Amino acid sequence: MSAADVNEDLLVRDEAPGFADTPANDSSDRDYVNSLARGLEVIKVFTRRTPKMTLSEVAQATGMTRATVRRFLLTLVREGYVETNGKHFNLRPKILELGFSALSSMDIWDVAQPIMNDLSEKLQESCFAAVLDHGHVIYVARATSNQRINVGITIGSRVPAHCVSTGRVLLSALPPDELYRQLDEITMTKFTPNTVTSKVQLRSIIEEVRLQSWSIVDQELEIGLRSLSVPIRDGQGKIVAALNVCCPSMRITPEDMRTRVLAEALEASNNITRALQI
Repeated sequence: MSAADVNEDLLVRDEAPGFADTPANDSSDRDYVNSLARGLEVIKVFTRRTPKMTLSEVAQATGMTRATVRRFLLTLVREGYVETNGKHFNLRPKILELGFSALSSMDIWDVAQPIMNDLSEKLQESCFAAVLDHGHVIYVARATSNQRINVGITIGSRVPAHCVSTGRVLLSALPPDELYRQLDEITMTKFTPNTVTSKVQLRSIIEEVRLQSWSIVDQELEIGLRSLSVPIRDGQGKIVAALNVCCPSMRITPEDMRTRVLAEALEASNNITRALQI
């Protein structure tokens, strides 16, 4: 089957009665494109920890059949978003266009980038901005220092929210009902001996973060990596992202994080908010 045939097959199946398992009398469900949603699920299984996957691995991760996954992957290959060596599939840089097109229209990143650059230079550490996405965080901006060792997080990196400071800051900004819903969906994967894997404990931590407006995570995603995050607020005071400073543990102590790094990060966050109000 050619890639063109794949596209035609998907279109026919999508328009066929009963293709989407949704009630016909619900207008919101009637507008829901099931094939698009499933295609996005295929894209999302590729992460920093699983950058290359076989067809069977993608099928297992998504819960779809191999035949369905094959059609989606071949379509993505044809469109230039995925490449394959015949056995493994991986995302191509073109996939970032999907996010950059949206981010480029948000003035907040134009405002935040120079402030993040100044923060990184002042602390001589890597700085990032992240947004929440269904139990994960996506890093959407970065600034690196002149240090030989910088944190290897790139724009577009997607990591579980439960074990990073950005995730805890962003989860703390959610209304209670939405927070409980997202926590129900999170798989509490244990990445290091320090990773919090109890949802009861995580809820307690998030409540503390809500009260203090900052979070420090010590080597829960990776051994040797400490991070601190504070909220980024828009001109109306709504939390729209998290500002993050990542530090190798051999370079920055927990006390340094709670004092010098926290003070500088809060000032940078406040500067972003003030600039958005002008």
